Amino acid sequence: MAEANRFAPPGTPVADVEGEVQPVRLWPPSGRIGRLRLLAYGLGLYVAYVALSAGLGVLSGATRGTGRAVLVVGIVLFVLYLIGAVVLLIQRSHDMGLSGWWTIAAFIPLVGLLWVFKGGTRGANRWGAPPPPNGAAVRFFGLLLPVVVVIGIVAAVALPAYQDYTLRAKAARTR
Repeated sequence: MAEANRFAPPGTPVADVEGEVQPVRLWPPSGRIGRLRLLAYGLGLYVAYVALSAGLGVLSGATRGTGRAVLVVGIVLFVLYLIGAVVLLIQRSHDMGLSGWWTIAAFIPLVGLLWVFKGGTRGANRWGAPPPPNGAAVRFFGLLLPVVVVIGIVAAVALPAYQDYTLRAKAARTR
């Protein structure tokens, strides 16, 4: 009889989510999304908002449009961005087992980090089945956001320090 290799990987497939999962829907906000999907979709929403705002600025500069029309379109873009962000936060609240009204607390500084770091409820809750497992694109873009934030913080600290260093080096050279 052949002895089993104790270092071999398991032969039984393991599912990430047991049972039924609900499809990802961005409207109505009654569904659930996980932490990584919140970060990925939030990043996509932000990039779309910035691109549309930049396009509006370029179009306004090229056509020398009136300030009032550009202002109205800019406000409409911001309101649409805010609605999309609130819908994502409501769905994330549902995943954590909280009412959608708890989304208001996410706008309090540092309290909003709870929506990123607290895990969702396992299995079904009163807002339905758990969200589906994350694909490769959701993982990539969801993990890209914290990397960009860390790079931004390092740059915000390092650039002024470097500028101060170069000014002191020029001052020491001229003596």
